[in-house]
Amino acid sequence: MKNNIYDILKGTFLVSDDSFKNWRMILFVSALAIVMIASSHSADKKVYEISKLNNEVKEMRSAFVDGRSKLQRLKMESTVLAKMKEKGLATSTTPAKKIKVKSQK
Repeated sequence: MKNNIYDILKGTFLVSDDSFKNWRMILFVSALAIVMIASSHSADKKVYEISKLNNEVKEMRSAFVDGRSKLQRLKMESTVLAKMKEKGLATSTTPAKKIKVKSQK
């Protein structure tokens, strides 16, 4: 047991006669580790992108709601009357009449 630990610490398993299978296993495990790290970085990048897009959606939704509420206030009859009064216009006292055009055949 003690000799096995010393052999591992000295690295003799890498230079012995049957070291080719050890090197293959080490290279295989290293390649798997690199793939795992790359996959993790890719997943993190996607999470950050999703978070950024969610924040952008929240900002746009807030701007939309704000614009819609301003438009509703501008369309109110009292607001329109106030704007027209500033320009010197008033509401008509006589109701509107419908004009019908008859075709001439």
